[in-house]
Amino acid sequence: MPQEHGFFSGEPSTRWMTEIGSDRKMQLLEDFAFTDPDGFAWEVPSGYEVDGASIPKALWSLVGSPYTGDYRRASIVHDKACNDAVGDIALRRAADRMFYHACRAGGCTPEEANTLYLGVRIGALGGVVPLWSLGIEESFTPKPRTSIPPSEKRIEADFRVASELLLRQGVTDDPFELERRVDAAINTVSGQ
Repeated sequence: MPQEHGFFSGEPSTRWMTEIGSDRKMQLLEDFAFTDPDGFAWEVPSGYEVDGASIPKALWSLVGSPYTGDYRRASIVHDKACNDAVGDIALRRAADRMFYHACRAGGCTPEEANTLYLGVRIGALGGVVPLWSLGIEESFTPKPRTSIPPSEKRIEADFRVASELLLRQGVTDDPFELERRVDAAINTVSGQ
């Protein structure tokens, strides 16, 4: 029997924000929520501004930006959950597991959701892994550029190796097993 992954409250109603710099935020015009398989509603209030920051921009060319594809709605609730979890490792892990379920509920295949989960875990650890920290910061540089900085190339290279290690084990649809596998893959590539 397939695992139930939860459901969204509907379609998000948003508007793009115009701001100084990168113009990467959008604002919710109505309340929006994702209810996970345990029945917990991850709510995002009207007026909340989403920036898609939980997957480093260095990985967008590999997994897609948070504003495209079947994980758009998952990125909205995940952004809010990550902001609520700042400084709390257990809450951030719960938010990342919810993101996995929301990706699946949004239409992502298990393989896509496994890869996206790896991306958000790298984003979560950006401040802990010194070789990733600068690349995460540079992701928010608003100016156009003609090349990818070495720090972002490092994140991309580590992601590629970690995803190969992860997918070599086969795809799982269990977020707790996925968490264990991703932790091991990240530990291998980062030494953290």
